[in-house]
Amino acid sequence: MPSITQSAAPCHLPADAAEEVLLGVDTHKDVHAAAVTTMPGAAPDGRSFPATAQGYRQLVAWARSFAVVRRAGVECTGSYGAALARHLHAEGIEVTEVNQPDKAARRRHGQTDAVDAEAAARAVPSGRATATAKTSDGPVEMLRPFKIAKGSAI
Repeated sequence: MPSITQSAAPCHLPADAAEEVLLGVDTHKDVHAAAVTTMPGAAPDGRSFPATAQGYRQLVAWARSFAVVRRAGVECTGSYGAALARHLHAEGIEVTEVNQPDKAARRRHGQTDAVDAEAAARAVPSGRATATAKTSDGPVEMLRPFKIAKGSAI
């Protein structure tokens, strides 16, 4: 896979930077597509970051270069986005689980990672996404290794 060599700095800063921006992330195995939107709904920028610890740090630094980030809409927080969700929680960002957009909306607006990331960010204030992402540190997570071991032993 080719390396991603994007700077964490935004390509442009809005002249009237809002007090808060919303982060939306479309997660994949190797690369996460991120978009920031202002509270009124304008989409200042979007970028892709590697799905690694360093990529998560770059993603948060990039999003915070626009304004304060308090909330994020992330797709697939139980699978490809689980590590990112944990990182965002550790950074003090409230993570909301976002379902993939419905098929009709994807046909109308096109299906790209950038569009999906922007839709994830817009789903949080609109109320379309309301589920708080799992923190992956509760009692169920403590039992998961035992269930995996049992399943592999059978």
